[in-house]
Amino acid sequence: MDQPVPISPPPGGGTPVSRLRDRLTIPVLASGGILMAVMQTVVVPLLPDLPRLTGASAATVSWTVTATLLAGAVLTPVLGRAGDMYGKRRVLIAALALMTAGSVLCALSSDIRVLIAARALQGAAASVVPLSISILRDELPPERRGSAVALMSSTVGIGAALGLPLAALVVQYADWHTMFWLTSALGAAGVAATWWAVRESPVREPGRFDVLGALGLAAGLICLLLGVSQGGTWGWGSAPVLGLFLAAVVVLVLWWWQQLRTARPLVDLRLVTRPRVGLSHVAALLTGFAFYANSLVTAQLVQAPEATGYGLGLSIVATGLCLLPGGVTMLLFSPLSARISAARGPRVTLALGAAVIACGYALRIADSRDLWMIILGATVVATGTTLAYSALPTLILRAVPAAQTASANGVNVLMRTIGQAVSSAAVAAVLVHHTSPVGGVPVPTLHGYQLAFVMAGAVALLASAAALAIPGDGPSGRTRRARGTARAARDEAMEGA
Repeated sequence: MDQPVPISPPPGGGTPVSRLRDRLTIPVLASGGILMAVMQTVVVPLLPDLPRLTGASAATVSWTVTATLLAGAVLTPVLGRAGDMYGKRRVLIAALALMTAGSVLCALSSDIRVLIAARALQGAAASVVPLSISILRDELPPERRGSAVALMSSTVGIGAALGLPLAALVVQYADWHTMFWLTSALGAAGVAATWWAVRESPVREPGRFDVLGALGLAAGLICLLLGVSQGGTWGWGSAPVLGLFLAAVVVLVLWWWQQLRTARPLVDLRLVTRPRVGLSHVAALLTGFAFYANSLVTAQLVQAPEATGYGLGLSIVATGLCLLPGGVTMLLFSPLSARISAARGPRVTLALGAAVIACGYALRIADSRDLWMIILGATVVATGTTLAYSALPTLILRAVPAAQTASANGVNVLMRTIGQAVSSAAVAAVLVHHTSPVGGVPVPTLHGYQLAFVMAGAVALLASAAALAIPGDGPSGRTRRARGTARAARDEAMEGA
């Protein structure tokens, strides 16, 4: 069905408590998205000190980030599909509980093996945003849906901007386990608030869970992202990395073949290959690449020694504060994104957002020496990211049946994750090849940073072009979507009979 089934109010639905729960649904879901992004970010200030604190090597410590990336990429489409089948609220609470359990394990242990496993558990939280967006589609009337979805999409950037300075302050002035106890308490509060304030959606797509498809996708993504994330360390031409890429191609090709022949696939590839959905995923991948370079490069640039001639020698706390205006901007501009999408359509908003990202990088290329210009350029990129990220789920919601919104948005978030992973590898490769010695230590040159900005800006323009290529939502598009929905409902009825 194309329109979600309206939710009947529970007994006593007119009571003050029920009305309070309805009003808190959006804030509770948004706080879960922010908390998810904070959880992913808080370990970053610890990375330089974790080898000393845990007795592990720097290469091993880096897995506290890699494990979260891999687990999030694998679990996001899987949990999205599970939400469509078994209940989005139920799966959302499970994801938040896994995130909280991971934080508790981090707070209790200094063993690097436990920390890596705990960070992998926290990767489940990557599904929070697509599940929440699907709940908002099912729960809210159309006039409130756009702004709520835009806010939910922006929580990723808001949480990342808040998490870095918060974690840096805690690490600087308290024991590092305190940070994880704090996030554990916030996570537990998020689970309780979601259980109390969010209703279960009646929109489901029943069927048998595609276990083989989930395992195949997991294996393919692990090979792909492991090769991308470790290529700079192991060597891009090394046998392990080339073997991982070859394995990823073979496994994902077989997985694609299996999905096309499964009655109830994990990912509906026929839906994905439609221009409206497929081009939205391509734009998500490119936007994720362009957005992530901003945080990576800004953090390194402002912390570079002053002896480089361009570096400011800022502390990690000051670095986080430089990124904070971008997070505030994302919060403020999310309603504007919803208005533009309502007036001009989400593909125009997406194209505009990607173009604004490119403008932000143009500012970074023009001046990356003065702090105010660095902050301005980073904030412009964050503004464009808000517009783009807020439009992407709206495009997906308009293009897929209501019963597949969680899984489709999960795939879209997966594409952003892949874009971010590739961005991290590409930026590292550029900076490694453009260094000069400062005090006997190789440090990236300003030219290297500018090349990274050029690369990210060019990818942002490609994302804008991909957005403009998405078919519009004219009468013919609505007719095709209605026919597809009617066909899906007829097939389901026949299967039930």
